[in-house]
Amino acid sequence: MANVGQGRNCTSGGPSCQKTVMWLVLCLWLLSLCNVSDGQYLGMFEAQRAPPDPCYDESADPRTCVPDFVNAAFGKAVTASSTCGSPPNGYCKSTTDKDGKVIRNCYICDANHPKRRHPSSYLTDLNNPNNLTCWMSEPFVQYPQNVTLTLSLGKKYELTYISLQFCSARPDSMAIFKSVDYGKSWVPFQYYSSECKKMYSKNPRAVVTKVNEQEALCTDAYSNIDPLSGARVAFSTLEGRPSAYDFENSPVLQDWVTATDIMIVFNKLNTYGDEEVDDEGARESYYYSLSDFAVGGRCKCNGHASKCSTERDGKEICDCKHNTAGVDCERCKPFHYDRPWARATQRQANQCVACNCNLHARQCRFNMELYSLSGFKSGGVCLKCRHNTAGKNCHYCKEGFYRDSSKPINHRKACKGCDCHPVGALGKTCNQTTGQCPCKDGVTGLTCNRCAKGYQQSKSAIAPCIKLPQVSTPKPSRRPSGDCDKCKSKSRKIKFKKYCKRDFAIQAQVLSRENVDDWVKFTINVLSMYKRGQQRVRRGETYLWVPQKDLACKCPKIRLSRRYLIVGKYYRNDHRTGFIVDRKSIVIRWRDQWQRRLRKFGKRERRGRCR
Repeated sequence: MANVGQGRNCTSGGPSCQKTVMWLVLCLWLLSLCNVSDGQYLGMFEAQRAPPDPCYDESADPRTCVPDFVNAAFGKAVTASSTCGSPPNGYCKSTTDKDGKVIRNCYICDANHPKRRHPSSYLTDLNNPNNLTCWMSEPFVQYPQNVTLTLSLGKKYELTYISLQFCSARPDSMAIFKSVDYGKSWVPFQYYSSECKKMYSKNPRAVVTKVNEQEALCTDAYSNIDPLSGARVAFSTLEGRPSAYDFENSPVLQDWVTATDIMIVFNKLNTYGDEEVDDEGARESYYYSLSDFAVGGRCKCNGHASKCSTERDGKEICDCKHNTAGVDCERCKPFHYDRPWARATQRQANQCVACNCNLHARQCRFNMELYSLSGFKSGGVCLKCRHNTAGKNCHYCKEGFYRDSSKPINHRKACKGCDCHPVGALGKTCNQTTGQCPCKDGVTGLTCNRCAKGYQQSKSAIAPCIKLPQVSTPKPSRRPSGDCDKCKSKSRKIKFKKYCKRDFAIQAQVLSRENVDDWVKFTINVLSMYKRGQQRVRRGETYLWVPQKDLACKCPKIRLSRRYLIVGKYYRNDHRTGFIVDRKSIVIRWRDQWQRRLRKFGKRERRGRCR
């Protein structure tokens, strides 16, 4: 840019001056671009933008879409069972003069001559009304001999009409057939004849109902018209079909209009009795000849594609959307089996939905029973769940693993191994939520890898932890033996009168024991509550306090790991949380048949019977 400052010295015309001029031109061009409005810039690139996809609306939501309506026969090969010119043969065209006299002009058909040949390729080429090119069969191929034209569309199409433009007189009898399996089998589409019953065993006045919507009809309408005038036959696939106005909800008609191949069978020439005249010229005037074979329809894509394309091997295939796949978009693409495949309609695009496998599977399948049970929302079942997961959605951990709550379920390490100790645990399976392994007696820890309090390690694999022996000095009893006997006799019975005099009644399991001064502190797990009193009693772990002097004479008698019915009164003590049991309390070994009795006691108490 240093040369720009030398512009005032440009009178010399040297190299520096030339560079300065070039820079000035460049700057002026850039300034001119700055004056272009934003709209003009957008217009410059507007043509490069991709057109909107017809299969999705402005909000990118799926909607039904169909390929363009085309002449499916254009440019396709037509196979004819009879074509004139091999070997060369003569044919005649009959016309009438002003006086009504028949004039025959005869010609030569030669397959090897460019101007005298009449191949079947003329049927599907670009039709020029000013220069008709016609296919022609051999002259006078008369009933019972037939002439057929077979057209392969290359894939399934949904047809609207089939049009035949004749160069010769219309035939007396002909039939249109279709195939949906590429010519392996044929189904009649329509019959034309002046004698429907004789030729095709069909009633020309038959009516189509919803019961027989796929029945081919026979018409004699063309027999009443001069076959030399307006020589065109057009067949509409949906005309006269009752469900035509509800086509997208009629699988029967959808199948009726579907075809991969079309075959025209000419059964009988219209000769006006000339076949009985022994005149070679008259016989050469009758043959089948067409200038155009058109098939109007759309490439069949079941509402999931807006166009069809040709692959490298020449086969046509739908450009499928809505997560569908196949030549006709007739199935869901892999891993999109959460809902069953369905044809798109105006109301519902029926887009295929991916299976929810939480990123732990690459394959899935559809299950109709699960789909019904889910309210027709989800039927995908994931296959070969990875990362130690299981379930139809790979949504929980498989046996031997548990859920890591610190990671989302779609994380590859969402499931951790139980890692249960081979000696301390009862098995290799742990709780899938907490990861707690089932431990042997006296063993504790998440993986059962240490001895519980009051136990010590042993050398046995069966009982790796054994209980420590308790050494205690018995204290002299301050209570005569008679009182102990009296306490035992009281604690073995429970009646409604005793129930009413106590503040609480619970079922609890004794978990552990600890000596605190002159008391014994039991850790208990409250399993059921039959009477709460004024205090708020909750289920779960709490403490039970018993004076040591009462336990000395087994009043009450309490053992670890057993369940008891405990009925007593509340004693206020700020140093001891839980329940306090004295000689007046009832502590009985639990029996299941008492549950019903205690429930009845509770009902009677609520009715005011305890007063």
